[in-house]
Amino acid sequence: MFFSGDPTSRKRVALGGRSSKERDTQKLMEQTRMERDRRLWQRKQNASAIKIQKCFRGRKAAKAERAKVREQFLSRYGSYCQNAERCCFCPDSDYFRQLFFFFNARNAGDFTILVETCRGILNLVRDNDNIVSLFAGVDYSAVLALVDHRVKNLAYICILSLYQNRSHFRQQLLVPDADSVMQATVLLEAVAALIDPKLPWACKAVSYLCQKNVFALFREIVLAERGLLTYLANTLQENAKTSSSTGNLSGVEHITGILISHSGQNSCSCPNVDPKFCFSSQMLTVPFLWKNFPSLKGVFSTQGLSQHYIHQMSLCLQNHTNLLPSDISAEYPGYACLLGNILEAAGVTLSQPACPFEMAVDLAAVSTFLLEALPPIKSSSQKAKEDAAMIEEDADSADDIQIVLDKDLERQIITGIDSRFLLQLINVLFGGISAVGDDRSVVAIGAACALLHVTFNTLPLERVMTVLAYRTELVRVLWEFMKNCHDNKRWSSLPEHLSLLPGDSPGWLLPLAVFCPVYKHMLMIVDNEEFYEQERPLSLRDIRSLIVILRQALWQLLWLNPTAPNASAKTTSRENTSKQNPNESIKHRVSIVASELLSQLQDWNNRREFTPPSDFHADGVDDFFISQAVVDGTKANEIMKLAPFLIPFTSRVKIFNSQLVAVKQRHGPHGVFARNRFTIRRDRILEDAYNQMSALSEEDLRGLIRVTFVNELGVEEAGIDGGGIFKDFMENITRAAFDVQYGLFKETVDHLLYPNPGSGLIHEQHLQFFHFLGCLLAKAMFEGVLVDIPFATFFLSKLKQKFNYLNDLPSLDPELYRHLIFLKLLISGSLESLDVDDLRIHTNYAGGYHKEHYVIDMFWDVIKGFSLENQKKFLKFVTGCSRGPLLGFKYLEPLFCIQRAAGNASDEALDRLPTSATCMNLLKLPPYRSKEQMEAKLLYAINAEAGFDLS
Repeated sequence: MFFSGDPTSRKRVALGGRSSKERDTQKLMEQTRMERDRRLWQRKQNASAIKIQKCFRGRKAAKAERAKVREQFLSRYGSYCQNAERCCFCPDSDYFRQLFFFFNARNAGDFTILVETCRGILNLVRDNDNIVSLFAGVDYSAVLALVDHRVKNLAYICILSLYQNRSHFRQQLLVPDADSVMQATVLLEAVAALIDPKLPWACKAVSYLCQKNVFALFREIVLAERGLLTYLANTLQENAKTSSSTGNLSGVEHITGILISHSGQNSCSCPNVDPKFCFSSQMLTVPFLWKNFPSLKGVFSTQGLSQHYIHQMSLCLQNHTNLLPSDISAEYPGYACLLGNILEAAGVTLSQPACPFEMAVDLAAVSTFLLEALPPIKSSSQKAKEDAAMIEEDADSADDIQIVLDKDLERQIITGIDSRFLLQLINVLFGGISAVGDDRSVVAIGAACALLHVTFNTLPLERVMTVLAYRTELVRVLWEFMKNCHDNKRWSSLPEHLSLLPGDSPGWLLPLAVFCPVYKHMLMIVDNEEFYEQERPLSLRDIRSLIVILRQALWQLLWLNPTAPNASAKTTSRENTSKQNPNESIKHRVSIVASELLSQLQDWNNRREFTPPSDFHADGVDDFFISQAVVDGTKANEIMKLAPFLIPFTSRVKIFNSQLVAVKQRHGPHGVFARNRFTIRRDRILEDAYNQMSALSEEDLRGLIRVTFVNELGVEEAGIDGGGIFKDFMENITRAAFDVQYGLFKETVDHLLYPNPGSGLIHEQHLQFFHFLGCLLAKAMFEGVLVDIPFATFFLSKLKQKFNYLNDLPSLDPELYRHLIFLKLLISGSLESLDVDDLRIHTNYAGGYHKEHYVIDMFWDVIKGFSLENQKKFLKFVTGCSRGPLLGFKYLEPLFCIQRAAGNASDEALDRLPTSATCMNLLKLPPYRSKEQMEAKLLYAINAEAGFDLS
């Protein structure tokens, strides 16, 4: 380096890109920031310590002050409030101010003071003292705020004290209040007196208690510790008997009834309670609530209250809000307990006259949501099969863990959603439909279909199908809805909050999921005359339209927009998938039930053609589909297995032949197939063939089989088998095996064959013979050899793994079929509508009534105006059977009789209900003044289903 003449030193440059001066500045700033944070943290620590000290000193001072006030209170009023007088409860007294200040429920002395205070109030009230004047003096409006504050706080600390001491008073809290000496009973009676609906502060007191989450406290009281469940289990039935027989209520039950009655009133101006702590969330999730509180069930079941709370739950479920408290155990999940209690009470609500349509919609929505969360409930036979299957499987996956409900809880749900519940609910939903297709009908159909679809997936079907098919308008309404949408080429979208499906789901999806299994159930016991001649339950014209709808729906689900559930997945996995993806689950469900129904309708058409066979064929079966159907595992091949009727028979034959050709080509003319030669005696053709060929494997059967016949003289017949002798062998062996003289088969009166039920008595190895014959028929089909075997229709159905129903019986025994039909429309009576005119002609009168009496004229006008369902209910109310005699009411024994009930038109008899004596077919009818009154009384009586209480 050379000297440049500049005396200054050269500036150093850091290779990191920054000068050392800049790094020193940043380091200083970082240290400053850390010091500032440390001082801030130190100040916060000091401030917190000061607060803690102040709080501690404050609490200590408050505790000392409470002790001081307690001593003053005790010295003035006594340890048992023995010095307290009526004036202590007036507005000017500081009695309650002191009590509220020092009261501690954990303190035994304080608790005693509270009990004696409440006892004193109750004694004064029982002595005809006015409770309003007791607390407010002469002018309640002048001290309104003070009195309201005292009353609601007194009621709350009574409940809070019982809650905090619930383990000590567990056997006093839930028993009928016969003994008013018990401390818990005194507090509960006092609360009931303080929130009496007639009192001017009732609304504010009830509102305050609800805002303080009193239902959550009651829930814990009912479920007080684990030991209470055992206690309840032992005393449940006895308590229910005592409560219902004596009319006494437990204090908790009484107060809860007051609270829910007030909150459910339309005139109530109380602020809304957090739904998470309302009656529905906290109390209705208690297992078997109504067995503990039977009278509360009656209060809740009144239409106004149940409608209010069920609507409240429906709104919460629409918002997908989880409001339920923690489950008390895995066997008692909250949603299952809630469902069981709702269903048990709903049966009472739905049976009341004029049940609102809106309530039925909300009830269906809530039940659907809760049922959707429920694990499937199997029948005993299903459980046995699944248990056997689970033994063979390795439970090595965490996903296979199933939720198992308590058996009693499961029974409560099954009993609650029985046929009667569904009958009442469906009738209320569909009873107000004036025109299928309007907004009201769409809501009703959406609510009903969603509930029934989930019910079918959750509960055993045999419990509900018959009632849905024959005692509701479900099939008619759903068909009119689907037909109207199909004709207009526009499917109405069902409300998403009711159907649990996305808004873009096809409108036909949910109705078909419900219609198909119910209509299929009806076809099980419909006879040929009903189906073809009387055209019931649907006309043949409507059935042709139904076939088109089913065909199009199936083709869209299976070919155009298919779902591919994992068939090898375990049951629990599929159930979990259906919960997570209801849209795909219902599509899979519809593809199955629609396929089963369409197959059944094709069988009806095969017996007697009412529509061209081409109506069952899909429009999109082309050469590409056929080429795909030949290959195993393809979508088209799966359609062939699930819904073969969608493909024309000629196309199916072509597909089958192509499959055979493909199998033969894979192995070639000199492939692995073996060539088997057999020597068969003509006079022992079946035995020789069985002995020599039954041991052949599947691959051997696919190979060439060559036969040499031996004649009756024991000499081999001349000729080389190039295929012709094998065909002769197949013809002769089938003729021998299927000959009824051989004993393996019998024939019907039409000379159609079916297996002989007594074949085992003739041939010891009869089952092996049947298996061998099946192999021979398979070989004939494989080689393209035609055999003429006239099988009976019902046997062909079994070969196709189908069920046989009443309409299949003629192919076995036409005479038995005719006799059963005759015993059936005799046993069941007439299926037609009630012939009121015929009943009127064959009616007797007694007690002053006669056929021209004005009350009798009103009566017949009312009966004629009833719906068919109510006419059937009336007939059952009087005669014990909802159907009339097949040949008319003149064959009713004894004849129907109307007797005038005791009393006259001017006394209180008009308020009585009609009664009946079914053993005498007798109706006891009060002399009502108007049609309106008579109709209301009759409807109430026939819908009450009170058993012999109205006899």
